[in-house]
Amino acid sequence: MPRLLLVFGALTGAVAVAMAAAAAHALPARLDARSLAMVNSAVQMQGWHALALVLTAVWCLRAGPAALLLAQLAGIAFAAGVLLFCGSIYLIVFANVRLGPTAPAGGILLIAGWVLLALSAVRAGPLP
Repeated sequence: MPRLLLVFGALTGAVAVAMAAAAAHALPARLDARSLAMVNSAVQMQGWHALALVLTAVWCLRAGPAALLLAQLAGIAFAAGVLLFCGSIYLIVFANVRLGPTAPAGGILLIAGWVLLALSAVRAGPLP
C-alpha cells in the first residue's frame, strides 16, 4: 500500500504542477474569472493532498501494526477525495459535466483523511 500511495501522490503532484502552469499561462485567456478561480481552488487542494499522500506513504512504513490500518485508510481517503473533489471541478470547468455532489463528497473525504492520519499518529504511540 505505501508504494501505491507514493506513486499516486507523486502523479497527483505532477498533474497539480501542470494544472498550475496552465492556470497561470494558458487558461486566463480562455476562462472567465469564476471558472479560473475554481481551477485554482482545485489545483491548491490537489497540490496539498499530493504532499499528504506522499507523507502518508512514508508514515505507513513507520507507523507500526497498531496504527497501520488507520494510516492506510487515511491514504485511501486522500486519494478518493482528490479524485472526487478536484476531478469534479475539472469536469465542470472543462467539459461542463456535473456529476452531482461529488465535490462536497470529495471534500469530506479529504477532511476524513486528515482525521484518520491524526488518529493513526495517536494510535502509534511513541516513535523510536
